[in-house]
Amino acid sequence: MRSRSTILAAAAFAALIGTLPLQASAQTVQRAYASNPGSPDSFNSNELVESGHQFFGSASRGIALALQEAIRRWGEPNGYILGQEASGAFFGGLRYGEGKLFTRNAGDRRIFWQGPSLGFDVGGDGARTMMLVYNMPFTDALYKRFVGVDGSAYFIGGFGVTAVAADEMIVVPIRAGVGARLGVNIGYLKFTPEPTWNPF
Repeated sequence: MRSRSTILAAAAFAALIGTLPLQASAQTVQRAYASNPGSPDSFNSNELVESGHQFFGSASRGIALALQEAIRRWGEPNGYILGQEASGAFFGGLRYGEGKLFTRNAGDRRIFWQGPSLGFDVGGDGARTMMLVYNMPFTDALYKRFVGVDGSAYFIGGFGVTAVAADEMIVVPIRAGVGARLGVNIGYLKFTPEPTWNPF
């Protein structure tokens, strides 16, 4: 019975993903940038590397390389999240996380994220995560679904970097963790102000 429910849930999710504007989202990830360098609302690479060093600890060189590459590709973010997450997949997968959102002009706040995925993906992992947030007009604008292809991840110094998009906003998760995960999947991250078990 449980396997039949899992198959039905995966089929429903595949239908849902098929209705989302993935091509537009992928183009947005490539062309949208954050605030101009030096903007009072953005965070520069030195500030992000310092926060990353304190959060990730001994993996300081890897986080510096990953942040430099993210800023080279997408510019300076106007917010970032530090947190932890866990995920697992057997073709269909789930991810849950929690952390704190840091901004210049709206203070800090707790934030949670969940998301399903579907693809050729097997395994599980737990990770410390730093997410760079771009083009965020106000903090509540983050409470939506950000679509991306997790197989687009690349690794720098032991850190995995991906990008997910919604409208003009981009979130770039940088993950360092333990576990075994192999494959490519498509899915989304849904950010919420309160924890929930519902990934949809």
